[in-house]
Amino acid sequence: MKKFLLSLLCVAGFVAANAENPKALTGTKFLDNWSIGVNAGVTQPLAHPYSIDSNIRGLFGVELYKQFTPVFKAGAEINFGVNTTGVYGVRGVRTAFDTHNLSLNGGLNLMNLFGGYKGTPRLFEIEAIGGIGWGHMYTNYEVDGPAYNYMTTKFGVNFNFNLGKDKAWTLGIKPAIVYDIEGRTSNNGVKFDTNYANVELQAGLAYHFKTSNGTHHFVYEDLYDQAQIDDLNGKINKLRSDLDAKDGELGKANKRISDLEKALKECQDKKPVVEKVVEVEKVVNSNLESMVTFRQGKTVIDASQRPNVERVATYMKNHKNAKVSIKGYASPEGNIDLNKRLAEGRAQAVKDMLVNTYKISADRINAEGQGVGDMFSEPDWNRVSICTLEE
Repeated sequence: MKKFLLSLLCVAGFVAANAENPKALTGTKFLDNWSIGVNAGVTQPLAHPYSIDSNIRGLFGVELYKQFTPVFKAGAEINFGVNTTGVYGVRGVRTAFDTHNLSLNGGLNLMNLFGGYKGTPRLFEIEAIGGIGWGHMYTNYEVDGPAYNYMTTKFGVNFNFNLGKDKAWTLGIKPAIVYDIEGRTSNNGVKFDTNYANVELQAGLAYHFKTSNGTHHFVYEDLYDQAQIDDLNGKINKLRSDLDAKDGELGKANKRISDLEKALKECQDKKPVVEKVVEVEKVVNSNLESMVTFRQGKTVIDASQRPNVERVATYMKNHKNAKVSIKGYASPEGNIDLNKRLAEGRAQAVKDMLVNTYKISADRINAEGQGVGDMFSEPDWNRVSICTLEE
């Protein structure tokens, strides 16, 4: 039965190693995923006629493993038993160590085997460990005869905690059973006898060296064939070309903005210059007229038209008996109601400026809308307010 379990462990390791898809992983080179560790704990005969306190002893060792896949690993470890009472209760052995065991082991990560590898180690994982080794017993020659060698097998479970952001360190609790499968028999037969077995309980700390992918473990990455890579490179080059073209357009736009900002600054630094779009000043029957033009659909007086309003105000201040009649007009665009409101609003806008800005008494001003104007052949020129001064 024991042989069957050992064979099953080896077969499972082989299947797991080949079940992984190495093409889906990075960090799979030969020098990747090696780890080195130290272990320390105690060991005790599994079944014996002696008391526990006289046979339990310290145990420490080192290990070196290679993780071939996220599921399967293999490596070697050596453990030394600290001599405390002699061999199985026989006091008198004078060596520092009473045994050592060098074993070649395989390990299965049960979490990854049954739960799948997620691309990074879990915080907590369970490993099944098994292997075959070479043991050596240091004896009291006078009592037990010469020291001797024997074959061993090991079966254990590791409870691992992967530590740190990079998962570079693993702290493990490691119970195991080690059999002397020769059992010191005269016929050199192989057997699994609890009378020739030790139970071990160790704690270990292992460091995982950095792999070729820059991490301390396997990493899943999307793989592409050469055709896909060439296609992606073509798309990247096209995007770069488009970006260069956009950069050129952006440079032109920035230059245009700079030129406009410069022109605006020059305009702001200049003294106001009144451009008379439409200004008619004439004397008809001793009456003075001044025109204020408006933008399409607007009733707000532009800064360029304020001098025309100011001329009316100046005249009225200098002629205390003068009155003004303001008639607002609209150009023919739009519907009748809108044009009516625009005409009234333009007349009222001139009146409001005379009253609020130039302090002309409202009872000297008559403002009314006249609807669509037809004084000028150019339709846009009819968007005006005509101020007629009267003595």
